[in-house]
Amino acid sequence: MSPIRTVLFDLDGTLADTAPDLAFALNEVLREQGCPPLPFAQIRPVVSHGGLALIKLGFNIDEGAPQFDALRQRLLAIYREHIVRHTTLFAGMAELLETIESRGLNWGVVTNKPGWLTEPLLEGLALKARAATIVSGDTLNERKPHPAPMLLACEQAGSTAAQCLYVGDAERDIEAGRNAGMRTLVALFGYIGENDRPELWRADGMVDSASAILAWL
Repeated sequence: MSPIRTVLFDLDGTLADTAPDLAFALNEVLREQGCPPLPFAQIRPVVSHGGLALIKLGFNIDEGAPQFDALRQRLLAIYREHIVRHTTLFAGMAELLETIESRGLNWGVVTNKPGWLTEPLLEGLALKARAATIVSGDTLNERKPHPAPMLLACEQAGSTAAQCLYVGDAERDIEAGRNAGMRTLVALFGYIGENDRPELWRADGMVDSASAILAWL
């Protein structure tokens, strides 16, 4: 088995705790529409699934509703204005990235978040220049769970899929990594919903902290 050269991360719920800012954005849209805010605990597990899922949660409507797209665009606009208001790396993640770099390995991000949000977020966290690869949801025509974004990230990082580890907190993350032929870890500290069954996702392991990723490596 090839040694790991590149560690790739999902962004929301794995590398960074973005839920506070996304919850703020959703509740601002609800407030503008005269609706009561939702508790953070209800919003957090949905964050990994993006703006579509957040609008569905907040307004109990589906994508066919006439106002759906306008509400989603407003959510994203508010979020962009406050993209690193309360967002931080998960505990131990900064040390993990430093250790990866000090060992002569590299790391990157593969996310379904669009580039116009991914890039300023990583810039705001002072990570953009350090990443060996950043593949966003609109970098290619395909998105996770398709393997194409994963394989592009491997190529940009200078590693084969067998030399890459992908860490994510959603089933599509693990599916994408497996489809690409890389090893995978479930980030249990991320946005795992009560109906999620990560033990059935066929990952190579499950970790409950950033330090546990280092121990796995």
